[in-house]
Amino acid sequence: MNRYPAWLNLLVAASVAIGLLFAAPNFFGDDPAIQISRVDGAALESPESDLFVQLLEDENIGQISAFLDDGRALIRFNLVEDQLKASDFLRQELGRSYVVALTLAPRTPDWLRALGLRPMSLGLDLRGGVHFLFEVDMEAAIAQRLESYAEDFSRLLREERIRRNVRVVGHEVRVRLGDPDDLDKAEELISEAEPLMSVKRGTVEGERGLVVTMTPDQIRDRQNFAIEQNTVTLRNRVNELGVAEPVVQRQGLNRIVVQLPGVQDPSQAERVLGATATLEFRLVCEGQNAFDAQARGRAPLGCELFMDRAGTPVLLRRASIVTGAQLVDASQGFDQQTASPAVFVRLDSRGADSMLMTTRENLNKPMAVLFVEQRRETVEQNGEFVEVTRVDKQVISVATIRGVFSSNFQITGLDIVEARDLSLLLRAGALAAPIYKVEERTIGPSLGQDNIDKGMRAILIGFGLVVLFMAIYYRGFGLIANLALLTNLVFIVALLSMLQASLTLPGIAGILLTVGMAVDANVLIFERIREELRNGNTPQASISAGYEKALSTIADANITTLIAAVVLFVLGTGPVKGFAVTLSLGILTSMFTSIIGTRTIVNLVFGGRKLERLPI
Repeated sequence: MNRYPAWLNLLVAASVAIGLLFAAPNFFGDDPAIQISRVDGAALESPESDLFVQLLEDENIGQISAFLDDGRALIRFNLVEDQLKASDFLRQELGRSYVVALTLAPRTPDWLRALGLRPMSLGLDLRGGVHFLFEVDMEAAIAQRLESYAEDFSRLLREERIRRNVRVVGHEVRVRLGDPDDLDKAEELISEAEPLMSVKRGTVEGERGLVVTMTPDQIRDRQNFAIEQNTVTLRNRVNELGVAEPVVQRQGLNRIVVQLPGVQDPSQAERVLGATATLEFRLVCEGQNAFDAQARGRAPLGCELFMDRAGTPVLLRRASIVTGAQLVDASQGFDQQTASPAVFVRLDSRGADSMLMTTRENLNKPMAVLFVEQRRETVEQNGEFVEVTRVDKQVISVATIRGVFSSNFQITGLDIVEARDLSLLLRAGALAAPIYKVEERTIGPSLGQDNIDKGMRAILIGFGLVVLFMAIYYRGFGLIANLALLTNLVFIVALLSMLQASLTLPGIAGILLTVGMAVDANVLIFERIREELRNGNTPQASISAGYEKALSTIADANITTLIAAVVLFVLGTGPVKGFAVTLSLGILTSMFTSIIGTRTIVNLVFGGRKLERLPI
C-alpha cells in the first residue's frame, strides 16, 4: 500500500534533476563584460569575435574569455578598469558598424552554456539603470497629417489653376474657393486624390467651399502609425547609448516604456531619446558656390546653406520635395546593375506624386537628404531656468537623379556603412509625432544590489522560519515538506531561467509569498492524516486518505489564486506583472512538489511497511 510505480518515481527524480540543471547557471555569479552586436541586428560570426579579441590583445587589454551568445559577442574581464578601457577602445576602432555596450556576463561553465542554459535575467530595479515613460502627442500626429493634406490639396488645385485658400482648422481641412463655379471640379479632384476622406460642401469664411475630414479609421491608423514608428525610432536611438538588453515597448494607447539597464546618466539618455527629428528631400542649388555663401554668411535667393557630416557646406533649395512623414519604408540593399550599396525607399501617394514631378523635371541633377532635429534644452535666462527648442539641420546624403521615379526609388553613391546608416535614419530616424516624458526613475547599481541582498535575506528568513515551524510541529513529515519546499524554490529559479522572464523586486515578493503558500497544501494533507489517525485508521490508510481527501481543497485554493495571478498579469503593468509571474510559477510548482513530490518521498520511506505509528 502507498507505493508509486517505478516509472512515476523516475519521472519525479528526472524532474528534480532537470530543475537543478536549469537553475545551476544562477549559482556562479557574474563578471564585468562588454557586449558587441551589429547595428543592423545581424548575427555575429566566430571570425568577428576572434577579431575583437585580437584587437584587445594587441592593445594589451586582458580578458578572461570571449564567446557568442544569441548572435552577440560577450567578452569577460577580471577588472572593471579593463572593461571600461576595452569599451572605449573598441568603440573607437569599430566605428558605427557595431554597438559596444557595458554589461555583466555570467560565469556559467562552458558545458552548461553549450547546452543553451543561462541564468535568469534581472529587472531594472535589481540591475540598476534608467526607466523612462514617454507619452506620444496623438493630437500633434493628427495635426501633422492634416497639414500634409492641406499642402497636397493646395498644390493640386494650383496645378488646375483654381483660386483657393486652404488651411487647417481643428480637425478639418477647409478649402475656400475664389470662384463658386469651381466647386464641382475641386470636389472631384480632392475626392479622387483622397477617396477615403470625407469631403463635404459647406460655408468657409462666408464663401462656398469644401470641408475635408479624416474618417475614424484614418485617425486610428495614423495614431497607431505614430506610436509604432516612435517605438522603432526610440529602439534604434538606444543603440547610440551602448546599452545591453534594453527594453523599448508600447504601453497602452499612447505611451512607450524605455528601460536602459546600466545607464546612470538620465540627462544623456533623455537628450538622445527625446530629440524630435524629421527628414526632407531637397534639390541642390546648382551654379552656386557654397563656400562663397559660407564666407559671406548669406545664401543666395531661394537657397539655404547647410553642412554635411564632413563639415562641408551645401546649398539646398528652400522648398522640400518630400518629408519623412511621407516615408513608408526604407531598406538597405545593392544596385542590380552596378552591385554597389543602395538604399531602397518607398513613399506614400502624396510623396510619390511630388517625387514624380520633381524627378521628371530635374534629371541628372543632385538631390539631398536633410536631417532636421529638434531638441529641448534647459537654459538660464534672466536668472531663471527655461526650456528652449534647438533645431539642428545636417545633410546626410547627396545623390544624382538618374531616372524618373515616384513611390519607389533607390539612393546610390554610398558605401555599405553609409547605406546602412541612411536606411536606418530614413526608416526610424524621425519621430512621427512629438513625445513628452511623463515619468523617470533612476536605480543606481549599489541600490540594485541592495535590493537583491534585502530580497534574498527576506526569502531566507521566511524560508528558515517555515522550515523550523514544519520540523517542530510535524516532525518527520515536516522535514519531508521542507525538502519539497526547497525543491519548489529550485523549480521557480529554473523556470525563470528557462523562460528568461525578468526577476524584479516585486517578483521576489511573489517568491516569498509562494514560500508561505507552498506548505499550505502539506498542512492540509498532514492535518487530514492526523484526523484519520485519531479516528482509529491504520497509518497506511491514514496516509492514503489524507492525500486523497485533501486534494480537492488544495486544488480549489490554488486554482482561485492562480486565476487572480493571471488577471494581474494580463491587466497589470510593470511591477505588477513581475509579481504575477513569480506567483503563478510558484503556484504551479508548489502543486507538484507539495502533492506529488512529498507523496513520492512518503511512499519511499513509509510505503509498503507495517507501521505502528507515524512521525507526524
